[in-house]
Amino acid sequence: MAKQKTDPNYKVISENRRARFDYAIEEDVECGIVLEGSEVKALRAGGANIADSYAAVEDGELWLVNSYIPPYEQAKVFKHEERRRRKLLVSRKQLADLWNATQRKGMTLVPLVLYFNHKGLAKVKIGIAKGKKTHDKRETQAKRDWSRQKQRLLKEQG
Repeated sequence: MAKQKTDPNYKVISENRRARFDYAIEEDVECGIVLEGSEVKALRAGGANIADSYAAVEDGELWLVNSYIPPYEQAKVFKHEERRRRKLLVSRKQLADLWNATQRKGMTLVPLVLYFNHKGLAKVKIGIAKGKKTHDKRETQAKRDWSRQKQRLLKEQG
């Protein structure tokens, strides 16, 4: 068995686990994020939250709204605002596709994961999603329960 090499720079900071339950995600896009100096240190320390946030295309730019990055205690003078709007970086073609999805097709842009990539840069994975109805959520839960039960049964027999 080959030994898997782990990258010391790659680190998941925050994950929106509720998004896959509440939304049917059709496509995802990796975006860069514009951060201030103390925000990067605070992200490395941990404690960020993207569960209550969303992304929006406004005035030809992509924004991450209502994401929380905790204050960095060692930053005395240049502290950042915890829940400020942060600009997301995508190509013009991706921005046009995201705008079309939200304005014409009625989709929602949901942040899925906030992480540092292999180069050590902060990235956000945005999902182009459609909201699920209550019966769809129940159906997803039933499928998940059945797959768990099936795995248990196979484990007991084998």
